[in-house]
Amino acid sequence: MKIGFIGLGNMAKSIIGGIIENGGIKPEEIIGSDVSSAACENAQKEFGISTCSENAMVAEQSDVLVLAVKPQFLNEALANVKGVLKENIIIISIVAGKTIDYLENLLGSDHSIVRCMPNTPALVGEACTAYTPNEHVTESQKAIANKLLSCFGKAICVPEKMMDAVVGVSGSAPAYVFMFIEAMADGAVLEGMPRNMAYEFAAQAVLGSAKLMLETGKHPGELKDMVCSPGGTTIEAVRVLEEGNFRATVMDAVIECAEKSKML
Repeated sequence: MKIGFIGLGNMAKSIIGGIIENGGIKPEEIIGSDVSSAACENAQKEFGISTCSENAMVAEQSDVLVLAVKPQFLNEALANVKGVLKENIIIISIVAGKTIDYLENLLGSDHSIVRCMPNTPALVGEACTAYTPNEHVTESQKAIANKLLSCFGKAICVPEKMMDAVVGVSGSAPAYVFMFIEAMADGAVLEGMPRNMAYEFAAQAVLGSAKLMLETGKHPGELKDMVCSPGGTTIEAVRVLEEGNFRATVMDAVIECAEKSKML
């Protein structure tokens, strides 16, 4: 099976690294293209894959084609691709905001297309990737897509109508989390803790809390209550967050992000 990548940016490289390490895919089974010669050179050097500057050349050879370009460059990137695609090719798009209908109009409505939205923790093998197959994707093709997407984190099949919500709650969420970590660390620095130590404590607290929720299956509210002793320090901190409309602000951020995704 030949896997092609159009676009060799950070997310594409995260996927390539994951499928080589965890998917049993050999570097010689992967080919990629990018408008940047430096990106091609870096991917070739880092993973040992074949690269070129011609998108059509990659598409022509691919059994699975991953579209990994910015939304504004998608049409240009696929200008000469439609006529060279194999009949049974699986097209996996990680292009933000571009619907299955849009991709079918661009590439042909008879192709098997999987729209997905990974996030940047793919860089460390901890992505959460939502994906939606179109009606032409067979069960065996869906299994292939799921296996590849699971090589760099968790993969979850969702209805396409949920994809904009996915962008808000997962795709863009690392930015919110990093802001939260930075803010907590700033507070600790104000209290006299060295900054590097503050970042480590804050980041580990987020990592451990997320793992606790996922592994216990407990509701986040229940876990929050477990930390909040009567008259204690934690409930005092929660009171301050509530006064600042913490939860409502986060909800608004997710909603605005999803709305922006619909406009791409």
